[in-house]
Amino acid sequence: MVEGFITGLHKSPFHGFSVEFAEHRLYNKGESTKHIDWKLYGRTDKLFIKRYEEETNLRCQLIIDDSSSMYFPMPVGKELKQNKITFSVYCAAAMIELLKRQRDAVGLSVFSETLEVHTPAKSSSLHHKMLYHELEKRIQPYDVSVHKKTSAITALHQIAESIHKRSLVLIFSDMMDSKANADELFSALQHLKHNKHEVILFHVVDKKKEMEFNFENRPYRFVDMETGEEIKLHPNEIKESYLSQMAEYKKELMLKCGQYKIDFVEANINEGFEQVLMPYLTKRTRMI
Repeated sequence: MVEGFITGLHKSPFHGFSVEFAEHRLYNKGESTKHIDWKLYGRTDKLFIKRYEEETNLRCQLIIDDSSSMYFPMPVGKELKQNKITFSVYCAAAMIELLKRQRDAVGLSVFSETLEVHTPAKSSSLHHKMLYHELEKRIQPYDVSVHKKTSAITALHQIAESIHKRSLVLIFSDMMDSKANADELFSALQHLKHNKHEVILFHVVDKKKEMEFNFENRPYRFVDMETGEEIKLHPNEIKESYLSQMAEYKKELMLKCGQYKIDFVEANINEGFEQVLMPYLTKRTRMI
């Protein structure tokens, strides 16, 4: 349900005289007789006015995590593999195109340690071009010397404060913030529910490597992309502990999202953005 001043494709919580019937209400003396239901009058001998649902526009805010961890996995040699940021950019670009065709307004927010980009929701062609330009910047070759940490807490609070009208908020992030900040992170997500926004979190991960820790049985050098710290170890030595902690964190994240009525979507980049986005959009169509 959306509210706005542009005629669009979505139901509005406000009643008007449009196409789709909503309900009857008693006729008040002095009102126009234009919308009286005369058939109902013939059956009940009482005057009722037909009320209809207005159709209006949707506002959507796309939020993308641009921290260094989103550039995993790094390309090996000339092999260009889809990483988390590319996946998120393609999803966001597809959503912009869908919203544009529905004459809906869309805005973009990009964050890492700070809020790098924040645009209000608009529906003009010039605005769409600017959004595509900002997205294109995120799929350029990554500079390994740059270490951008995740600071979702500050950014999400800033975004929540700046969205004043009810909107659909789509977040694309691996949520790789410090575990010590978990409570504050969940508080920031809850803040986004302010003003009755509908919030959907696409949890973007490389399931094979990050969630299942699927590495060959040999020594590796692991590098923290956000801090540059390195550690040499054998994957089998820590696999059990790693899987346990990741499963616990994911469970807590899903639990909090359910508690705050935030839609949680697991987005595995190995499946491709079409295979994640299409089933979810189809599911939502059936819900409407």
